[in-house]
Amino acid sequence: MCKKNLGTVYDPSQVEDRLYDFWLEKNYFHGEVDKTGQKEPFSVVIPPPNVTANLHIGHALDNALQDIIVRFNRMNGKNTTWIPGTDHAGIATQIKVEQMLRETENITRHDLGREEFLIRVWAWKEKYGSTIINQLKKLGSSCDWERERFTMDEGCSRAVREVFVRLYEKGLIYQGDYIINWCPSCNTALSDVEVEHVDKDGSFWHLRYPLVDGSGYIEIATTRPETMLGDTAVAVHPDDERYADLVGKEVILPLVGRQIPIIADEYVDPEFGTGVVKITPGHDPNDFEVGRRHDLPIETVIGFDAIMTEAAGKYKGLDRYEARKQVLADLEAGGYLVKVVDTNHAVSTCYRCDTVIEPLVSKQWFVKMEPLAKPAIKAVKEGKIKFYPERFAKLYLNWVENVRDWCISRQLWWGHRIPVWYCDDCDEVIVAKEDPTKCPKCGSENLTQDPDVLDTWFSSALWPFSTMGFPEKTEELKYFYPTSVLVTGFDIIYFWVARMVFMGIEFMGEIPFRDVYIHGLVRDHLGRKMSKSLGNGIDPLEVISEYGADALRFTLVNGVAPGNDMRFHLDKVEASRNFMNKIWNASRFALMHLEDTIPEKKEPKLLANRWFLTRLKKVSENLTRDLENYDTGEGARLLYDFVWGEFCDWFIELSKPALYGNMGQEAKEETCYVLWLSLDTILKMLHPYVPFITEEIWQTMPHSGDSIMVSNWPGESLTFSDEKAERGINELVELITKIRNIRAELGVAPGKEIRILYEGNLLEEQISYLKALAKAQEVLPIEGTKPEKAVTAVVSGVTAYLPLQDMIDLDKESARIKKEIENMENEIKRAQSKLNNQGFVAKAPKEVVEKEQEKLKDYEIKREKLVVRLKELI
Repeated sequence: MCKKNLGTVYDPSQVEDRLYDFWLEKNYFHGEVDKTGQKEPFSVVIPPPNVTANLHIGHALDNALQDIIVRFNRMNGKNTTWIPGTDHAGIATQIKVEQMLRETENITRHDLGREEFLIRVWAWKEKYGSTIINQLKKLGSSCDWERERFTMDEGCSRAVREVFVRLYEKGLIYQGDYIINWCPSCNTALSDVEVEHVDKDGSFWHLRYPLVDGSGYIEIATTRPETMLGDTAVAVHPDDERYADLVGKEVILPLVGRQIPIIADEYVDPEFGTGVVKITPGHDPNDFEVGRRHDLPIETVIGFDAIMTEAAGKYKGLDRYEARKQVLADLEAGGYLVKVVDTNHAVSTCYRCDTVIEPLVSKQWFVKMEPLAKPAIKAVKEGKIKFYPERFAKLYLNWVENVRDWCISRQLWWGHRIPVWYCDDCDEVIVAKEDPTKCPKCGSENLTQDPDVLDTWFSSALWPFSTMGFPEKTEELKYFYPTSVLVTGFDIIYFWVARMVFMGIEFMGEIPFRDVYIHGLVRDHLGRKMSKSLGNGIDPLEVISEYGADALRFTLVNGVAPGNDMRFHLDKVEASRNFMNKIWNASRFALMHLEDTIPEKKEPKLLANRWFLTRLKKVSENLTRDLENYDTGEGARLLYDFVWGEFCDWFIELSKPALYGNMGQEAKEETCYVLWLSLDTILKMLHPYVPFITEEIWQTMPHSGDSIMVSNWPGESLTFSDEKAERGINELVELITKIRNIRAELGVAPGKEIRILYEGNLLEEQISYLKALAKAQEVLPIEGTKPEKAVTAVVSGVTAYLPLQDMIDLDKESARIKKEIENMENEIKRAQSKLNNQGFVAKAPKEVVEKEQEKLKDYEIKREKLVVRLKELI
């Protein structure tokens, strides 16, 4: 496994597959139950990707975050298992396969029949399920592959039946005629959280409903006039004095002629519209509830195919939108249309296909949510489950506290078949964990299973314990449940997170996870959500192929605050690749100065070594705190600044005099040890983020152990701290930076050595570093008067003078600066003239005026600096 040296460039394509195979071969990803009780468990279940297609960039973010957390905890000595798997994704997968059948064979699932169609779907699952697993491996995910699961595998299917039957026996699952969200395109019911509300332009049509007694009419407003054919009442608020005398009377339903009552119900908002609403129990969930309270009949005028039904009278057979046009024409012709008001309102659409959903009354299976919700609310309020960031707990609680019963039946073929059978001879309903062979009531063998399947999220809700062997009381459940943390996007808090809490508490008696780490979405560089329609999707495998997995992983998390969206751009990936190259080149330099064995430990005496070990300890502590609090973005930013800005740019440069033997053998040996310890520690801190490059480098340097991923996290082993040395080098770095800036501004050649005179206290070591890093021939204390014609650089306690005659031709530089001052004054006059022009200020866009003001300010600052510089020369 070891190599003698690192190549001149880092090539991820030559490293990543080899190292991943090495980790698999060593079985480092597997967590075995520790029966001794000595090893603390750390368990995570993957949010199972749908077997609909390949992984997208959002999956890459989600799994990179999980892997960072898992690797960090593994290095901290915890017994980790990260359970991988995939989700059958009922609606989504069935739609994909049906689309494939239409495109490739020009057939439908009905042409094949249920059994043959399911064979095709299983084939699809095998293809895309294995592809997804390979993609996760390409990303570097250290999943416990021995525990890989699928939501419809044998064990998960047993768990689903167990849960369904137990909930049914407890009275928490029931079947009833309720209004549900129906997608006419997917031909299935949807739960409330599967409905998206999209703002669209529409109209409020104000209609006249004549009173039966002929005393006048009542005016209502609706955005869906075609549903008025199914009205069975109109309602007003009981406290609305305008309509108090009308309650109990009846109106004639226009176009239909049906007499319907005027009722009073607190659901009505008297401030909205006319204060009167039409009640259509068959096509609106709120109206359905009003109808139940007032025992109103239900008229279904729109069918499951979005076509008008027989109850719609002469509009029967029309599409719902075509019916709308004809209904409106007839209302206008009959004098019932009062006015039309433009509006923008929320329209309910299917989250899968964007079709406008149709609320319909249907016989479906439901879960009673209130009894399950109460302990789930308590778990979060009492802090047993913590959200990171904390603000997402409010979203969770807001939904759970207002949750409605969950419609769990779906009119699909792909999914967990509902474990309910009906006796064809006596109508007995049989709910069982195993397929029954005969009716327990009459003994008949003529049984028909319910054709529907369960909502995908029903099986997903069991994922934290079904993956560990439930309903059996396995060793894995005893040891690894509850899991340690759930990492997921905010968009499925309702779909999945809350329901896992419901089911975990109900069936395991414990919460399913202690922490919930919520991340945002990956958007394109313009901040738009990635989608096929916009053509802005990113294939993570393509990025990995070009830049490597480490560069992609680091890009996705660097600097991103928990819960916030990140903007993805390939420029950022390129910057991350440059960071990988920086790590590689710094490591190559370090390895040139290290022997084949770990250097002997030395007590640091040199100022630079004392400074860097102090910084190493602080950064390790801060990073540990960040990762313990799931602030992976801040941790990545901290590492980037430290590794590039302090290790590569300063410590390596400061160490060169000692490494090259210019400060004696003892200093060289001490610096070799500090360099080794620093590189070893940095690689370990980087490893959770960028596992491949860190393993490759670590295997090349002197080390203890077989792999960096199972080495000890740098923590308590870093004990050295010297605040005085830290301040000393920090001030020196500031001074050198200022001197370098002066050299650059004056155009001093990089190789030209200068003189530095100083006031204040500089240690001999600091002077040595100053000579090397500021290209100084001499660094001398001022004796007597201060030098004339010198540029100064001031830091705490030290003023450095740089005699100009040592660096530049004074006459030429003076002439150049005078010319620049003249140019700046011309720019200032031009900008002032523009801003004093009232026509420009009044007519130009605000941002253009502000940009011009910024330019003026910038010119004035530059002029002042040039004037100061000129005074120093004269």
